[in-house]
Amino acid sequence: MAIPVNRIVTTAYFPGREIGESLGIVGAECVLGINIFKDIMGGIRDIVGGRSGTHQEALRKARETCIAELAAEAAEAGADAVVSVEFDYSEFSGNKGGMIILAGYGTAVRFK
Repeated sequence: MAIPVNRIVTTAYFPGREIGESLGIVGAECVLGINIFKDIMGGIRDIVGGRSGTHQEALRKARETCIAELAAEAAEAGADAVVSVEFDYSEFSGNKGGMIILAGYGTAVRFK
């Protein structure tokens, strides 16, 4: 069973709790395929001042998936929380489309 997602934080400490033990790095990667047609439509929305809801939703879901995977990996390690969480986005392009890679990582910890 995964740890609660509210125990995954970007700070190096966990508010209101004392960290007793660091269990190491946990990580998760999510890869999103980007369709060239969606990219073109998203670009048109950007030019006319709109926001690409399709892309925003895909990125939000990827972040939620990474958080869930961090929680599961931390639980497997016996952690109570994950601190110092960071997310990195990378983009790879090809002739007919590309991919966006979201990597999330942090430190699994156990409370005192």
